[in-house]
Amino acid sequence: MNGPLLELFDASLLARAGEPALELGPAGGQATTFTFGELEALSNRTAHALAARGVRAGDRLAVQLPNGLEFLELFLACLKLGALFVPINVLYREREVSHVLADAEPVGLVAANATAARAAVPVWTAEEVSAEAAAAPSHRPAVALDEASPAAIVYTSGTTGRAKGAVLTHGGFARNARRLVEAWRITAADRYLAVLPLFHVHGLGVGVCCWLASGCRMRLAARFEADAAQGLFEAFRPTLFFGVPTVYVRLLEWPEPLARRLGAGVRLFVSGSAPLPASVFEAFRERFGHEVLERYGMTETLITLGNPYEGERRPGSIGRPLAGVEARVVDDRGREAPEGIAGELQVRGPGLFAGYWRMPEASASALTADGFFRTGDLAERADDGYLTLRGRASDLIISGGFNVYPREIEDVLLEQPGVREAAVVGRADPKRGEVPVAYFVGEADQGALEAACRRELASFKQPRAFVRVAALPRNAMGKVDKRRLASAAEAPET
Repeated sequence: MNGPLLELFDASLLARAGEPALELGPAGGQATTFTFGELEALSNRTAHALAARGVRAGDRLAVQLPNGLEFLELFLACLKLGALFVPINVLYREREVSHVLADAEPVGLVAANATAARAAVPVWTAEEVSAEAAAAPSHRPAVALDEASPAAIVYTSGTTGRAKGAVLTHGGFARNARRLVEAWRITAADRYLAVLPLFHVHGLGVGVCCWLASGCRMRLAARFEADAAQGLFEAFRPTLFFGVPTVYVRLLEWPEPLARRLGAGVRLFVSGSAPLPASVFEAFRERFGHEVLERYGMTETLITLGNPYEGERRPGSIGRPLAGVEARVVDDRGREAPEGIAGELQVRGPGLFAGYWRMPEASASALTADGFFRTGDLAERADDGYLTLRGRASDLIISGGFNVYPREIEDVLLEQPGVREAAVVGRADPKRGEVPVAYFVGEADQGALEAACRRELASFKQPRAFVRVAALPRNAMGKVDKRRLASAAEAPET
């Protein structure tokens, strides 16, 4: 039994084998097209090549690759082997990669080159795996899978500091894809322009899974670039586009005549991974003639709420629960909060994650006694059921759709000579939503701190300002009062 996710994908990989599935190539250049049948055969060969290297059901395989054919082949190959796919952000530095590898303990890391990381696990290049796959059998491996079979471990900063591995199942991915295909009316006639990174659950669990579940045609870009996106829109003529708020801010740079012309053929623009400012929603409607559909989800839950395909798409709102999902807003005593009063958003439904990898206590505390996931986000409910986010219970920063946890940056700063104390908070940013700002006590040179963060952290985690202060504000319990720092962070950069 292939399990629910592969059975869902087989409506494309097998039943539509001769139909075009994937386009690859630079904007403005000649695209290379692959059929669903070719993807089936390529991923089967890759599965056999991995098996020859010792990858078995239940093993973890870490992958740190940019968007491309190899990434898709490896994802499908892991599903077919029953191995757990562990995507790693391509912007991660050695320190961050090492944490994921130490925690997941994969049998190997597939990277763009063998020197990508001084890893404690074997590092295989995508090129050598592809070369071995070319000589491997093209039939699908026979592995028994079911709803509960783990499919991936996707690392998320969550709300407790170091990244935690959320275990996502075959059944969870399948239920999420079915839910979205139905909610957003995605069909085989759609043309999906994919610009989001596939290592992120938005690009993988939403984009890739909806593509394979629906049998539509996907044009995969290496990354989002506003100038290149114009050429992709011109050449591919998409009907479906997913982005994060930062992407939509960049698209607003297009002149209105161009925006109207290129947006005319698009059926649906979707935004997620971070709150979409109401001002961006309104500006996009004015310039492109489209109302962006904002939805809500987390790595642990996939997509649970959204504005409707048909009906009011309310600026600043994340809409209502999708089919099969329950959502509630509770106060600090766990009671339902009144309409218009902010409380913690909690969600429940089929397809929630199976827990955090090897973290039973964190897994248990993430759920309430009646099975609701504690999102840590503050929301309020309108009288018609629409939900609006009002902040986060934690100080998690979301920058350009990526989670940035201050403690990780603070740890780097506190390792530097001349830093006695450090605290990091988010500052509103018109393009990325939020950016981190670092406050420190000590004699350290700000340039040295900036260099250390560049060396140790991914680009989206690097503070945009370093502010020296005489002391960090603290509350009566002696804890740093980040709310007071957050107010100060609105000041011009130092």
